[in-house]
Amino acid sequence: MLLAHVLEIPRLNLYLDMDRPASPLERAAYRDLVERAVNHEPVQYLVGHTPFFSLDIHLSRDVLVPRPCTEMLVEHVIRHTRQTPGFACPLIADIGTGSGCIAVALARNLPDARIIATDVSAQALEVAADNARRHEVADRIEFRLGPHYEPILHEHFRYVVANPPYISDAEWADVPPNVKDYEPATALRGGADGLDHLGVLIEGASAHLETPGQAVFEIAASQKPAVLARAQAAGLEDPMVLADHEGHPRMLVADHD
Repeated sequence: MLLAHVLEIPRLNLYLDMDRPASPLERAAYRDLVERAVNHEPVQYLVGHTPFFSLDIHLSRDVLVPRPCTEMLVEHVIRHTRQTPGFACPLIADIGTGSGCIAVALARNLPDARIIATDVSAQALEVAADNARRHEVADRIEFRLGPHYEPILHEHFRYVVANPPYISDAEWADVPPNVKDYEPATALRGGADGLDHLGVLIEGASAHLETPGQAVFEIAASQKPAVLARAQAAGLEDPMVLADHEGHPRMLVADHD
């Protein structure tokens, strides 16, 4: 990935043209990137983009690197929209959009959907808006600045989705250095129990969901009992936590009927 980035060629060309010599400047740039990668700087930041749901998502240090487990959230909403009466042409709120990967992937795969994507970081919203333009969905995504539900007060949505900060203080010590030292902590850390932000989203979901509507939130595997209890207490119906592709409980789904 790093060498293809430095040479500005597709990775396949490294094999098709393996006798091509690198210039002194290219070798120096490559060595610099390798040294940074050895020091745990994420390769995705070094090359400035990453794949997500078959899309090329551009990144900066102001946003999280999208993970494969988050693709499951997109998959669920797409499948649910297509299979469930009453959910066609949805208005979707993406809280804490970061790079915009969720909003952009949903807009690309649901041509009748409209999305409001929010974040507390103006820099993150710039990255997200750039990704929306690159993938030609900017006309169906509106970006707003602010925390939690503040940018969408008194509005109602068919879906409220989020990948919020949910790492607890106890679990933070075990976070690998490529994440802890480089990705924005404000997008990762969720307080003592990891529910500082997730709890607010769960408790306020009903007030921002249409009838019918659905909340879909990524969680930490350790939070399953707590988020189910909070969803029930908040009046959401049929809450469940779905497992990711590795079998870990990672996504809270709850209805508003």
